[in-house]
Amino acid sequence: MKRAIIFANGIMERPQRITSEITTSDLIIAADGGCLHCKTLGLIPNVIIGDFDSLSAEEIADYQQAGSKLIRYPAHKDETDLELALLYANEQDVEEVLIFGALGARWDMTLANLLLPTQPVFNNINIRLLDGTQELTLLRGGETLFLDGQPGDRVSLIPLAGDASGITTIGLEYPLDNENLLLGSPRGVSNVLRNERAQIVLKDGILMCILNRENGQQA
Repeated sequence: MKRAIIFANGIMERPQRITSEITTSDLIIAADGGCLHCKTLGLIPNVIIGDFDSLSAEEIADYQQAGSKLIRYPAHKDETDLELALLYANEQDVEEVLIFGALGARWDMTLANLLLPTQPVFNNINIRLLDGTQELTLLRGGETLFLDGQPGDRVSLIPLAGDASGITTIGLEYPLDNENLLLGSPRGVSNVLRNERAQIVLKDGILMCILNRENGQQA
């Protein structure tokens, strides 16, 4: 499966664990200042994309010399740097995208980053946002999601685009059987894995499925 790893410029929890997620075949994309996270991990991104307002001229030259492809946009643009990175990954026909550093620091950017995967242009990509021991996956109507963890791990299901209907879960302490979750209602928060795998089926709407690994182990 072709996969991209995107580093955004937000807070990155437990960076020492992230390298275990990355393989040599992954396409590594830094969204502007996200390449500073790459530097912390000793990674050279394949692509750096954005307006480069978070990088010095010296840093830009160093990455270019190291072989990174630089795609520069003007500072006055409609898209965020992370959106540009996701659009670039989509053009490379990847099937899965892992995003690090998309949360924290600024609430406006955090909310925008959480909603970004809901755009229809990304319908054919499995997008996961990872933040320390938390894993956020978007589930669209007509899809089924399997979450792997340990008994006791927390699972939250949060509607993002209106009400989410026809939700059926298997393997959670508080099961749903073809039920609905309403936009703005916290009913789907803090469910619990009963086994090592849970199954979530969604008929209509969009759910953000959040797995919080209580034992502190990252995926």
